[in-house]
Amino acid sequence: MTTGRTLPQLPYGAVYFRKSNPPRDDWERDYAIAQEDGMNFNRHWFMWGAIEVAPGVYDWEDYDRQMDLATGHGIQTIIAEMITSVPEWAAEAYSHAVHVKADGTALRTQMGVSSATGGFGEGSQGVLCLDCAEVKEAAGRFLRELVLRYKDHPATAGYDIWNECNYSPHVCHCRYTNAKFRSWLQTKYGGLQALNRAWNRYSYTSWEQVRSPRQTGPYPECIDWVQFTKDNFYEHMQWRVELIRSLDDRNLIAAHGIAGSIGAMASMGADDWLAASKVDVYGFTWVASRKGSEPWKQWHAVDLTRAASRGKTFWHAEAQGGPLWLQPQVIGRPKEDGRVTEPEDMRVWQMISFAGGARGLLFPRWRPLLDGPLFGAFGPYAMDGSRTDRSAMAGAIAKWANDPEQRKLLEAVPVQGDIGILVVPETQIFDYLLNREGKLELYTQAMWGAYRCFFDQGVQADWVHIDDIAKYRVLYWPYPIMLGSVYAEALKQWVAAGGTLISEGCPAYFGDRGSAGAKQPNHGFDAVFGAVEADVEFMPDRADGIAFDFDESGLLAVGGGFRQSYRPAGGIPWGQYRQDGGTAVVEHKYGQGRTLLAGTFPSIGYFQSGSPSNKAFIAKALAWAGITPYMRLSDASVQARFSRHADGSLFVWVVNPDRSQKSLEIRFSDALQPGQSRAGRVYWDGGTFMQEGSALHVTVRGRDALVLGMDGTPD
Repeated sequence: MTTGRTLPQLPYGAVYFRKSNPPRDDWERDYAIAQEDGMNFNRHWFMWGAIEVAPGVYDWEDYDRQMDLATGHGIQTIIAEMITSVPEWAAEAYSHAVHVKADGTALRTQMGVSSATGGFGEGSQGVLCLDCAEVKEAAGRFLRELVLRYKDHPATAGYDIWNECNYSPHVCHCRYTNAKFRSWLQTKYGGLQALNRAWNRYSYTSWEQVRSPRQTGPYPECIDWVQFTKDNFYEHMQWRVELIRSLDDRNLIAAHGIAGSIGAMASMGADDWLAASKVDVYGFTWVASRKGSEPWKQWHAVDLTRAASRGKTFWHAEAQGGPLWLQPQVIGRPKEDGRVTEPEDMRVWQMISFAGGARGLLFPRWRPLLDGPLFGAFGPYAMDGSRTDRSAMAGAIAKWANDPEQRKLLEAVPVQGDIGILVVPETQIFDYLLNREGKLELYTQAMWGAYRCFFDQGVQADWVHIDDIAKYRVLYWPYPIMLGSVYAEALKQWVAAGGTLISEGCPAYFGDRGSAGAKQPNHGFDAVFGAVEADVEFMPDRADGIAFDFDESGLLAVGGGFRQSYRPAGGIPWGQYRQDGGTAVVEHKYGQGRTLLAGTFPSIGYFQSGSPSNKAFIAKALAWAGITPYMRLSDASVQARFSRHADGSLFVWVVNPDRSQKSLEIRFSDALQPGQSRAGRVYWDGGTFMQEGSALHVTVRGRDALVLGMDGTPD
């Protein structure tokens, strides 16, 4: 981490000030309460639109007061939000450079839901386009003024350069972005004739004729446009990093997303791996009331952010601490589904984040906003700033996490998972374009379904970016329908070198530029899987009848999405479709590695139905791959994770998200050699335990956790 500041053992606090909340008269009292309750970190929104009130005229008064109060109460501060909110005068002065949608609609400033102040646009990119040099210069001037004013302030810990840093697939189509798109295309293709051939346009005679596509479909130009939009967004992010770092080489630079790399493409784009690569500390927003409080959902977000951070410190940057009332995500849901937050909810949500490796935790509010549709939301303290039973829980956890007794526990990091789920960003982009008109979410359902199927049987699955596959022996490929030739070659080489690949249907069916391969599987994967396509059906609306057997028991796994059957070409048939007896599953050896190919999508089937036979198929595939989970729990409603310290010490986190107490047995495998050690010190006392050999008998209270050190662990 690049920082000259000494951070707390575990940064713990909230977003406190979003102009104009909370009321100024309460600030000093609120800071005193926060300090007494063990809070050590704040994040404030230093909004361009609220500070540069006229060109070159800055109103710092409220922000100076926040920083001085933080210093007086021992609370460090992250400066956040910054240039997404623009001054109204700037929106008028640069009206020629507002974001433009594909249909030509120009954005206007609007009230920001999360602060109830003006100057915002749609999504996280604001209303003004940074591809306009004038806008970029004006935004840069404000950032320079901001950094130079506070970089040496004793309360400053760093900068959160983008709040929920995800890019909109809908903007920008203005003339400045189009000019930049043409430059991007020239770099990629070289000459105009190469672009004509790649795009199947054939008759461009001037680069000025090339414009951003108005349609959205699985065409080369649309693939290029979505990829450019992503590249351009993260280039803007890099610009912020470089500008701030040129002025301040002491304080940390952070950012946080929404753990959206698996499920957010339709509404907003996300690449958590790319975002995390640009900052010192990464993080994620996860609010159960908006997502649903099923445990697998939060675990998936923590695991995703940890994977994207690639060993860097990451924080749960916005964790729910209070209710949510009238937002569309909660209407019709029961209050127990995270809608009305109880102290026990906060406790188990935070223990999940800590068990998954998060080493900082901030609430979206310290106390709720008093204005706008998010009034009363998210804060552990009451509307008037007084203490609640939720704030008591927050204070207890804050003090526990920053007690030196927990230092070694929190220095430990989660061990690598039992298996990796392969993530290929170009596949998600193509699926977004392929299925947009049908409003299908097959990519998300497949990825989530695979993760949940592993999760529901106590198997720790890591999200593995295709650039990181060398670290894993076994990979599961839930939705492989599109793969470019570069990554196809890398994956084939990984298998040949000894990797074990379990793939679902239609692997690399579409290749470079989105073209379907004339021979299937495409890109030479017929040799990798030892099979060629016999038949294929792309009818996800008629997929509810897809089922296949996979052993002698007669169990039928449920498919989903598409259906591909095979003729073995060196591979061994493993299962047949119920409908016509066609080969549904093939195993094969390739080089030093092995492959298992299922012709449909049992992950989608599991996401939609939760079929026990799909879990049985996955269990058989894991046994075939030689996977032995680190732990086996007798009650699948409870989760457990190992973390390991640099000195080799192991810790086990046992988390019970259920409302009732659970008693269960945990059996350890020999993979981490915990059978040679004994559960010893209790770090978080949410239950009781007794060990017999390699079995640990535990009782964990409802919505609580038991955290143990494994004494005597071998190095």
